[in-house]
Amino acid sequence: MTAPYDHSALWMKAKLFINRAMDDDGSRSFDEQALWASLSLELLAKAALSRVSPLLVAEPTEDGTNLLIASGLVAGDARFTSVRAKTLFTRCQKAFKPFSLEEATSITRARNEYLHSSGIGFMALPPHVWWPRFWAQATILITALDRNIEDLVGRDRELIVQNHLEQNTKNVEHQTQALIERARQRLTQYREGTLPAKIAAEWKVDHDLSSSLEYRTTEACPACGSLGVLEGGLISDTDADWSYTDDGEPYAVSVTLTIDADYFSCSTCRLVLDQYTYIEQAGLPVTFTTEGEESDIYEEAGYGND
Repeated sequence: MTAPYDHSALWMKAKLFINRAMDDDGSRSFDEQALWASLSLELLAKAALSRVSPLLVAEPTEDGTNLLIASGLVAGDARFTSVRAKTLFTRCQKAFKPFSLEEATSITRARNEYLHSSGIGFMALPPHVWWPRFWAQATILITALDRNIEDLVGRDRELIVQNHLEQNTKNVEHQTQALIERARQRLTQYREGTLPAKIAAEWKVDHDLSSSLEYRTTEACPACGSLGVLEGGLISDTDADWSYTDDGEPYAVSVTLTIDADYFSCSTCRLVLDQYTYIEQAGLPVTFTTEGEESDIYEEAGYGND
């Protein structure tokens, strides 16, 4: 039987609930969609904390049964009770910056009002305002779980989420901060030997985090300061410096390419910034230069393409 605090099971349940919330066949009103989404947010918080330690989601009791179950010292049919949503979100705010207790609590408060009173609950905000605020918090928890949006909602619905996030002007700042803070946290845990065994085992395996783009350079990682790799595939400018003979004939050329940065990765702390906006927000160069070939001059001019 799956343990009630198993982070993988909690993740799968959060995934089920959020996909119910995103059903667009007209069978669900916005308030029902928001209800499922709010339940999913709480499950994501449980999963993120429980992945670190089940003790973080166990409700303390006088006899200590919950904590003993969470620690693995007691098995059987003993009932496990998790802490309240506010406690979950308070711990997430401290552990997974920049998760906001205030924003998450407002979602839970609306859910409770919707379920337990005659109030309007979710209808206090229109959907086009509510969803960006919801996803701004949910994506921080997704990052804390070392997952991505596609893992939660699938490729077909990922664009819907991205469109909501783009409406939240603070999202890029928050998501970049979440990625950097998570990388720092993982590295600290790894160095101190406090990572969960499964995650620690994954860290011991060398992973190629690069995106295999054509051009690359090294830059200091904004999370740990180690040298990471900044990559790009698009040439935004080409500069040619020709050398000439005494007769004025060109005989050699030095080509410098300016590349738009699209991807950054660090093998030390495993930080990955896979969007230009994240790279810019993190203070990394948005362009870099690299040595090119003479053929790049003619490719830019469009020669040989007819």
